[in-house]
Amino acid sequence: MSSSPPAVLCFAASDPTGGAGLQADLLTLASLGCLPLSVVTAVTAQDTRGVESVLALEPEWIARQARLVLADIAVAAFKIGVLGSARNAEAVAQLLAAHPDTPVVLDPVLASGRGDALADAEVLQLLRARLLPLTTVATPNSPEARRLAQAGADADLAQCARALIASGCEYVLATGTHESGPQVVNRLFGAEGLVREDAWPRLPGEYHGSGCTLASALAAALAKGLDVPAAARAAQEYTWKALQAGFAPGRGQRLPNRFFGAP
Repeated sequence: MSSSPPAVLCFAASDPTGGAGLQADLLTLASLGCLPLSVVTAVTAQDTRGVESVLALEPEWIARQARLVLADIAVAAFKIGVLGSARNAEAVAQLLAAHPDTPVVLDPVLASGRGDALADAEVLQLLRARLLPLTTVATPNSPEARRLAQAGADADLAQCARALIASGCEYVLATGTHESGPQVVNRLFGAEGLVREDAWPRLPGEYHGSGCTLASALAAALAKGLDVPAAARAAQEYTWKALQAGFAPGRGQRLPNRFFGAP
């Protein structure tokens, strides 16, 4: 009997389009040879154009789902997406604190691509106070990095990353999709400052689930034993190729093709 692939446990909201959220995590992890484990934090009503509403599960259900899985299967990495409520954020923080040696990738999803709010001020505070200190790599886009760091709209991203690392996060991979220019420049920061900088040709159009794909790919690489700089590069390359091969099944944003290399 063959050995089990590395398992990654995702905490995220369901997305019925399959473009983002828990479905994006599962598709990405499966395509990269990991066993995707899932804890549903919330249910959304959305399409490829935006989010209509979010129904958060009760934190007791978050804990119950996770505890049963964690008692049964060895987890090589955690990935955190939309949590749905501050109480859910606290529940996840308590669960992660019991696994201090397992890498954690935090995708601080604060809004949809259209701008629909996915986290309120209370969730933001819990992210800063409880989850960032447990995080190996946070993957904010530039608006998320500035909001998490409580900085202005034009604040320097290196300064924002330093603030997040001072909160206890080991690394910050700040993505440049929301910045201007012909290239998307992503920067990985650690306690020593800038660790690596990667530039990618900016693709036309808008994409639903690019951040979820990047964070899940990063969790997969960490689960397979890559160090953070190498994992960050591998995750970016996978995500860019998935976006390049993306498709538009609906009337809104394009979706990444996570199985771009499949026959």
